[in-house]
Amino acid sequence: MMQSAPFNFRRLIIWTGRLLLGGIFIYAGYSKIFLPNKMFWPLLMLKFSVLSNLSNFGFQVASYKMLSPAGVDFVSHVLPFAEIMLGLLLLIGWRVRLWAAIASLFLLMFLTVVTRAYVLHLDINCGCFATPEPVSLKKIAEDSAMAALAILMTVFAFQEARKPHPWAAATKPSNVAL
Repeated sequence: MMQSAPFNFRRLIIWTGRLLLGGIFIYAGYSKIFLPNKMFWPLLMLKFSVLSNLSNFGFQVASYKMLSPAGVDFVSHVLPFAEIMLGLLLLIGWRVRLWAAIASLFLLMFLTVVTRAYVLHLDINCGCFATPEPVSLKKIAEDSAMAALAILMTVFAFQEARKPHPWAAATKPSNVAL
């Protein structure tokens, strides 16, 4: 007999967080790589389009005035692919605790950077997605909500890992006398 229902509030938050944040990370990475220039055909132009899109994203990263030129190049060429990979791993659901913790760190980093830009009154685009969006209180609220969901998902994933899965067969203690 099952001791608990397969879905409780914690599992629902984990499931919802995986789907929402996984989709958001995939779209964010995809938009940074492919959407700004939209030169997909002929295929020869795809290479130049991706390179120019990553270069455009590099300008957005540099506008935050936090990294050296080498750091800007590294972040602008690695972050979009890391976001796609993180989103896929969240959607797959393999090792949720690890990927939820990394997603929480990413989102807290994004929140810190955007809040810093807002406090310093930098008139720049966020760089989060392909559409130019200025850094504002709305963007800080969006990043805060996503970070809160990621942190909640991480905490609940660690709490759920301590308990046996409700569909797992209950183990009976053996009455073997030694």
